[in-house]
Amino acid sequence: MTGYGLANLPYGVFSTPGTSRRCGVRFGDQVLDLALALSDPVFAQPSLNAFMAQGRPAWTRVRSQVAEVLRSDLAPLHDLSAVSLHLPFEVGDYVDFYASEYHASNVGKIFRPGAQPLTPNWKHLPIGYHGRAGTVIVSGTDIKRPHGQRKLTPDAAPTYGPSVRMDFEAEIGFVIGTGSELGSPLTAADFEEHVFGVCLVNDWSSRDLQSWEYVPLGPFLGKSFATSVSPWIVPLPALSAARIPAPAQDPEPLAYLKDASGTFDLALEISLNGHVIGTPSFTSMYWTPAQMLAHMTVNGASVRTGDFYASGTVSGGTTDQLGCLLELSWGGARPFTLADGTTRTFLEDGDQITISATAPATDGTRLSLGEVKGRLVSS
Repeated sequence: MTGYGLANLPYGVFSTPGTSRRCGVRFGDQVLDLALALSDPVFAQPSLNAFMAQGRPAWTRVRSQVAEVLRSDLAPLHDLSAVSLHLPFEVGDYVDFYASEYHASNVGKIFRPGAQPLTPNWKHLPIGYHGRAGTVIVSGTDIKRPHGQRKLTPDAAPTYGPSVRMDFEAEIGFVIGTGSELGSPLTAADFEEHVFGVCLVNDWSSRDLQSWEYVPLGPFLGKSFATSVSPWIVPLPALSAARIPAPAQDPEPLAYLKDASGTFDLALEISLNGHVIGTPSFTSMYWTPAQMLAHMTVNGASVRTGDFYASGTVSGGTTDQLGCLLELSWGGARPFTLADGTTRTFLEDGDQITISATAPATDGTRLSLGEVKGRLVSS
């Protein structure tokens, strides 16, 4: 049961040959069929949205019922190898933040050499942008190399063609379970009432498209072609032992960003073609998940069931803790060598990125957040 015991119980959507999609819970290397186990039609639906919309009392009750069923000998289980996994929730809106000071500083140095690495507003508010919900895909889906405008040298005219600076970004995602009213901001204290659980995210990025288009409005086509998420959503109660105080913030944030809940101790691992190239920790993030939710709604914007927001690239202060190739190769200026002797600056066709993560569990072990993987293919 390593990583997927009773202390975890992540939710997902699966199908077996010849059957429709329905909701399940992973237990070890098996999947519990929730519709059969609990005789509840809400779990016979092809996404978790209807269940998530029921709110925290239902989430708490079902988690207890699932644990009771799994302790019995009557649990309707499928071998993981015999099922197909699907996008676990129907995505509403998608927001991507930029919450790592290490990542933001490195990107500033790479994209704006000679200028201040952080923009003047960075330590006053969690910066983010609205991504494209329709291109959020489940782990294991191939990624086609995008085409677009790129400016290959500073003095050259822009040209059209396939991206030549393809990258990944290792991130953590937070899935909204219950919505809010338009015009009624949420506070950091509302985090656990509205966020259902946590997933892994790969924010695929075309650095050449991005660097040409991002002034003055920020990410657009360099990001919107694909965002991969893991198939399992770890519910917040499973991460209660992973709660830790947030890093110190200076200057002190405004009152609406005050957060007593802190952050999460999540250990990430990034592999390129099976070779580990980074082990960032979520503990290094400057802005907390609850602060991101508060800022996302402070203007009165509402959230809906199935919305989710991502943390931005998780990076630390040392080379082994960097969460994207832009940082690892310093914008392509410093090729790095993999364990098999090959070198990379950015991704090549056929390269596969796998991002996994673990966290302290309530039973003293470590639970798994699963993995999000994707392979870049030529378009």
